[in-house]
Amino acid sequence: MEKSVKFVQGNEACVEGALYAGLDFFAGYPITPSTEIAESLSFRLPKKGGKFIQMEDEISSMCAIIGASLTGSKVMTATSGPGFSLMQESLGYAVMAEIPCVIVNVQRGGPSTGIPTHISQGDVMQARWGTHGDHSIVAMTASTHQDVFDITVDAFNISETYRTPVILLLDEVVGHLRERLDVPPPGDIPLIERLRTSCSEGIDYHPYLPREDGRLPMSDFGGVHRFNVTGLYHDMWGFPSDNPGVVQGLIRHLVDKIQNNVNLLARYKEYHLEDAECIMVSYGASARSALHVVESRRVRGEKLGLLELQTLWPFPEQIVREKCRNAKHILVVEMNTGQVMEMVKSSVDDPGKVFLANKVDGIFISPTDIRNILRVVQGKGV
Repeated sequence: MEKSVKFVQGNEACVEGALYAGLDFFAGYPITPSTEIAESLSFRLPKKGGKFIQMEDEISSMCAIIGASLTGSKVMTATSGPGFSLMQESLGYAVMAEIPCVIVNVQRGGPSTGIPTHISQGDVMQARWGTHGDHSIVAMTASTHQDVFDITVDAFNISETYRTPVILLLDEVVGHLRERLDVPPPGDIPLIERLRTSCSEGIDYHPYLPREDGRLPMSDFGGVHRFNVTGLYHDMWGFPSDNPGVVQGLIRHLVDKIQNNVNLLARYKEYHLEDAECIMVSYGASARSALHVVESRRVRGEKLGLLELQTLWPFPEQIVREKCRNAKHILVVEMNTGQVMEMVKSSVDDPGKVFLANKVDGIFISPTDIRNILRVVQGKGV
């Protein structure tokens, strides 16, 4: 089979990636600017034998995909800022119970209802710390529709590998922009399927006992094995426990299975970093403008480069530090008050050479906006 070429929105590219990855079940509630994901899946998913359900709100949507995942389905929901806030308690449950699922947040202006139809990238820290307690999370993003497709497939693979929720942090501009998408033939991108337990019926099944490689085999809920699922601290059988050793062991497992694989989970793109004296660090739609500035200025002989992050959590500190080590100054381009900038500052050897190029007014940050700030930074002589 040959690839199929489409002209689609970013939200539709996400749908194509989810279907390619083997999405079986979607539950969601319409909310701008993510609604096209639900609209498209409402007729595409049933045609492939999957299930689509519109829930009464985002709380029930998150709960529905958790239940469907436990029965063996690959699942996803999609929302935006206010809905993402409502999902946080159930997201924490999915982290604790180690339930694979994908959550798409197409970011818009906030807090509260903010500016529903305008862009923001203000949910970066919420994706990391929105649910309470110690935990780790995977959050990914992209600036082009081809990359949206790829990271959506990646999100399902990572979710199934690590038995964890994965968040896709898109934004309104990427979600609604239209551009070319090449959908590869089935099989071109390897897919990771649910790791089922090899225990037969009647054998003592331990639903929370990792193998030597760290992976946790699952049994479909409602199948041959009966097991307990809870948001409480639990032992390897899934039963609640307040034993200090069990509690500490579980927390370490939930954190370490992600944090010990930071570089494996890291997705990024680099442009002209080999000789860059000024390196821009950006992500999502902001990276499109940053790349335009880099390419146009290099033609004039200026040594600019771009590090585009596609994995925001776990934050790839080592990669950022190594890629930016020789830069005279680093400009973080984002549409919030500096959420990723703070992470870059904590990662590099000299945080004093890190500056922010941002907008928080709901208007897309343009190459001109970046050039104006870059001129000030370069004038500092750092």
